This record gives sequence, structure tokens and C-alpha cells, in this order.
Amino acid sequence: MIYDDLGGGNYRITLKVYRDCFSTGSDFDGLGGAGPAYLTVYDASNTVFNTYEMGLPVVTHVPPAINSPCIITPNTICVDQGVYTYTINLPPLAGGYYLVYQRCCRNQSILNIVNPASVGSTYYTHIPGPEQVAVNSSPRFTNLPPIFVCNGLKFNFNHSATDPDGDQLVYSICAPYQGLDGCCPSLNTSPPTGATNSCPSPPSNCPWVAPPPPYLPVIFTTPYTSSYPIASNPAFSINPTTGALSGTPNKNGQWVFGICIQEFRNNQLIGTHYRDFQINVVTCSVTVLSLIKDPPSKCQGNNIQFQNQSVNANTFFWDFGVTSLSNDTSNVTNPFYTYADTGTYNVTLIANPGKPCADTSQRTIYVYPPLDIDFPKSSYQCLKGNAFNFSVTGVYLPQSTFQWNFTSSATPSTSSLSNPTNIVFSNPGKYTVKLKAKQFACRDSAVDTIRVIGRPTAKINNLPTSLCDPARVAFSNGSSSELPIKYYWHFSNGNNSTAYEPVQVFTPPGVFGVTLTVVTDSICKDTAIVSVSNVTVNPSPFAGFTFSPQVTTIFDPEITITNAASSDVSLWYYTFGDGGKTNFPSELHVYKAYGNYPIKQYVTNTFGCTDTLTQIVKILPEFRFWVPNAFTPDDNTLNDTFLPIVIGAEKYDFEIFDRWGERIFKTDNTMQGWNGTFKGQPCKQDIYVWRISFTNVVSEKDEIHYGHVTLITNL
Repeated sequence: MIYDDLGGGNYRITLKVYRDCFSTGSDFDGLGGAGPAYLTVYDASNTVFNTYEMGLPVVTHVPPAINSPCIITPNTICVDQGVYTYTINLPPLAGGYYLVYQRCCRNQSILNIVNPASVGSTYYTHIPGPEQVAVNSSPRFTNLPPIFVCNGLKFNFNHSATDPDGDQLVYSICAPYQGLDGCCPSLNTSPPTGATNSCPSPPSNCPWVAPPPPYLPVIFTTPYTSSYPIASNPAFSINPTTGALSGTPNKNGQWVFGICIQEFRNNQLIGTHYRDFQINVVTCSVTVLSLIKDPPSKCQGNNIQFQNQSVNANTFFWDFGVTSLSNDTSNVTNPFYTYADTGTYNVTLIANPGKPCADTSQRTIYVYPPLDIDFPKSSYQCLKGNAFNFSVTGVYLPQSTFQWNFTSSATPSTSSLSNPTNIVFSNPGKYTVKLKAKQFACRDSAVDTIRVIGRPTAKINNLPTSLCDPARVAFSNGSSSELPIKYYWHFSNGNNSTAYEPVQVFTPPGVFGVTLTVVTDSICKDTAIVSVSNVTVNPSPFAGFTFSPQVTTIFDPEITITNAASSDVSLWYYTFGDGGKTNFPSELHVYKAYGNYPIKQYVTNTFGCTDTLTQIVKILPEFRFWVPNAFTPDDNTLNDTFLPIVIGAEKYDFEIFDRWGERIFKTDNTMQGWNGTFKGQPCKQDIYVWRISFTNVVSEKDEIHYGHVTLITNL
């Protein structure tokens, strides 16, 4: 999109859109049933100023960009150009205007962007405000972009532009912008009523104006980027001054990328112009191709052996570019030529000269004395006392100049001497040393790495400064070194160790220290020391308590616990072995079942040091067994239940039978008695037989008892 300032606030807007002739998609906006081409204009605050219908485009076929008779133009590529022209009035406004046109979609076959069939395009330009420039027209490209390029052949294209105002132009390869999507391929249309491949989630309606800037760039597929948008070797590049685009594509297919022009006036950027286009890389049928192999070096002396890489040619004509001579020519396939003087020469090779299908190529040859530099690799040095010396070796003239780069960690960091000395590095590591040489128009470089071995570091990790007597410390070693290392520990308790992580016991209470010395002596002899002098060992308390009685029975299970811990104890905690606990120094505890119970005392002093003591109290079992011989279940709360008295019994089983031997009651609960009923009905007055079996916990013997009970009723 370009604009021309016609004066009086009037601008002629020209929009050029390209379309694949073979596409089955929508036609140019305004043709073939497609909606109008809408131009949306925003002011600097991103407020819509107005929208315009740009009318019908003028459509023409884009001719092939390669008009060589030696290359057969493929018949599978066809591109149409649609040119919209519209004049609008934009009164002067601070910040200027943004003019935007959006469309969808791109070809599904595009290789370098994600999901191309659903990615649209944005074409926009910015007209600067009067505070920046009074009058301005945008730059415009001189040539139409090529519709195809040949796979494997070097591509050169003049991508330059002209500027009506004579502004300075700077060129770059950049990313195209996304636009509308498959749901709303153009403005002011209706979305599909249901999901489609290009519109899985249709919106309720489509926008009637293009959105304001900024706009998102297309997403490239790996490994392609905005600066490497097409498979090529060498990669496509553009001369920022001339706009010359060159590169050698090496993969067939369709590729999208952009060219940006920055427009400068009085060294101030006033605008950026964008071209978004598609290149088709195809396999070309080449009948004749003239090609000179690149020389191995710009500086190879006066004697040059030329290498001919032409295709489908039998005769050749060489002109070696000496302008003062007319006999600097040859018809040899791979000629050898000696130049009389140094300089730069434009060599021409014509393949099949004088024939209908000939091809010509040129190559710039630099004839200068050889330049081939290097420098001996320096061996490693220790950080302590390091000082490196370097020297240039190889083939070069005394007039050559050099530039060393030793990185910012070196002093000095650079040098222009041929043999710099006493280069000191302030930090350990591997460093890349770069040497560049310049000799006339020739350049050469050499790169190598050096190693600076660091000093060892002594470190003791996470050493606690407050401990409890006796303090057993497992030391954690955090020392480091690039070389084998030896460890020497010295402790203020008089002990020493050469272990990596020794264990020490510090006692009695007091303040202790430790010193770790690390030594490297294999390559770089060096020492590092770390000392800690504030390891405090605090006194520990002594747990103690008495209890009485120490042995008792379940009939008298009350135990008195009396504190006997050291006087520095500030916190007490007991557990009694039956789930009970307390924080009191002394306590009275009652056990509910017989057994051997551990009483544990935990004590803490004001330094946070602790001690523990465990003692066992024995609660012995008791046995009692008595069975009544009558009961009266008349609900008067007196003797209503037949309940034997059983204490100290395990595996208890209590059964009652009537006189005919039918069991009418059973339980294994010593606290459950018979209420005189059977199946919910009261039993009659009678004599009933009972049977009780259990294990006597005192004698540890099994017992079985039989008897009878009289059920008395008042009926």
C-alpha cells in the first residue's frame, strides 16, 4: 500500500494485491461476488476516522521475472495483480493516520508458516502528522516481485524503491503480518452458520472495520524465522542500502516473507513501508548456465587458477577484466591467468558464445598477496599469576594490520599488536580469543580458546552455631575446584581429619571452632582456607522421675509420678503408655486396664536441649467370679437382670438354656446380662441352666462353669 500527497489534504491511495490464478478461493474484493475492498483509517489514538470502499481493481497478469531463453518458464505458476486506486481527504492531524486493509486467506501449500489456509494478511501504511513532516509521499518499489525462482540457482533481484521526496531508504527482510481469518475472510461479511475446517468456532458476527495497530506477525514453522524465511544456502539477504535481494533456494515450494523499507528524512525515521509477497521455488529446466566457481580466497596472489562450473556448454570465452588490455582473454575451459598488478577485477565468462542460447556470468576477483593467518594455541594457565602471550603466524605482509579480542574479562581486552604479551584474565573459565587481519582488500581471521584454571574454594555448608552437649556434627563440605583437591580439617577440640566430610563430637559445653584448608597441587598449586569459630555447645538437661507404686494391681491402679530432672529444665512432657499425657512436672495417673506401661519423660532446658527417660510401671491383673442364683425381671430396677460378676477374664462366653436344652441367650460381653426374655417375649417363671467359659488372666488357665438360676415373676 502506497500513498501520494496531492496537496490540500488529498491523498491518492494505491493498494496492490496479488492472487494465485489457479486458486479456487475467493476472487479479488469487488469481483466475482466478493465483497468490497474496505480501507479503514485510524487516527493516532487508534480511533476510527473513516472507512472507504476502494472500488474495483485493475487486474493484470504478472509476467515471469526470468526472461532468459536458457530457462524454460514453468506453466504451473500464474499470478494476477489487482491494483486499487482511491483518493481520500485527510486534514492535518497530530500523530497522522494509519491506513489498513485486511484479507484472508493464504495458500494452504505455503511451507514456512503455521496453518497458512487460516492466516490472513494485513497491508497498512502510516501517514505522519504535520509536526513530523509537512509533506510526504511513501516510497514505492521499482520492480514487480518474481513469480518464481529456480531451485539450486543463485537468485538476484533488484528490490529497490524510489521516493518522491528524495528520502533516504533502508531495506531489510521482515515478517509479514496476520490478518483476517477463515471465519471472516473479509470485512462486513457473515460468518458460517456451523463449524467448518477453516472456522471451527464461528463468531456471532464479523467486524465491519479492520482492527487498529499493532498487528501480529505470522508464526513461522521451525526452522524458519523472519530473518530466515526460506530454505536456502546461502541464506537470502538484502543489501540495506541498495535493496538487492540475493540467495540460493534449495527446496521447492511456496514461501511467504516480507520486505521492509525504513524512510528517513534528516536522519529521522518518518515511516516504514511493507511488502508482503510469496515466492514459488521450482525446478527449472536450464539449457545453458554460465557459472564461475568462487575462488578459495580473496588473497591468493597474482597467479589465479579459474574453475568453470558451467552447465550444458562446450565453448567458452573468458575476459579477465584488465581494462587496459584487450588480450586478457581465453577460450580454455579452466584457464590459468597471471595478473601484472594487484587490484580488483571483474571477470566475465560466456558459455556457448555466439550461439542462440548462451549465458553470461561475472565474478569479482581480488588479486592481492596471500593472507593466511593463525596463532599458536596457548596452554592453560592458573588464575593466580596468569599472563598470556600471543603471536601471529602464517602468511602476511608487513603492511598487514591486526585486531585481537580477548573478551572483557582480560586486561587489556583488545590489542592491535602482532605479538601482544602479558594478557591477564580476571576470572577462571574458557575464553574465545579472536584474531582478525586486514591486508589491502583482504581479510582473514583465526579463532581459538584458552583455559584459565580457577583457584580452589573452601566452604563448610550449613554448620549450626548452636548445639547441645554432647554435639555430634557431620560436617558438610561445599568446597570446589577444577583440579583434584585435598582436605585438611582442624578442630578446636584437638582433633584433625583428612576426610571429605568428617564426623566430630564436641563436649563439654563451650565454644568450639573448625578450620578447613583445601589444597591443589597437581597443576596449579594453591590453597584456600575457611574458619568458623562460633560453634556453641550448650549444656543438656538430665531427665529423671520416680513413681509409686512401681507394681500394683488393677484394683489399685493409681500411680504417683514425681519429677526428679535436673534444675535447668524449663519444659516437661510425659506419656503414660495408655494414650495419656501431661505437661506438668509431677502427676497422678490412673490406669484402666492391667499391663506393663512405659512412662516416658521428655525434658527441655532454656537452650532448647532435650533428654528422655523411660521407666515401666506394672499393673497386675485380679480375678473375681460370682454368679447369683435368682433374679426378678419385673422392671422395678431391683434385680431385673441376671448378670454374673466376672473380673480378670478373657475369651468370655456366657450362655443360658431352658429345661429342654434350647439356648435362649448368648454374649461375650462381661458387662451384659440376661433380662429374662427370648425373641422379644418375657420368659415364664422357671429354673434355667447357664454355662460360662473364659480364660483366667491370673492363673492363665481356661475354665468352664455350669449352674442354674431361678427366674421369678410376680404374675
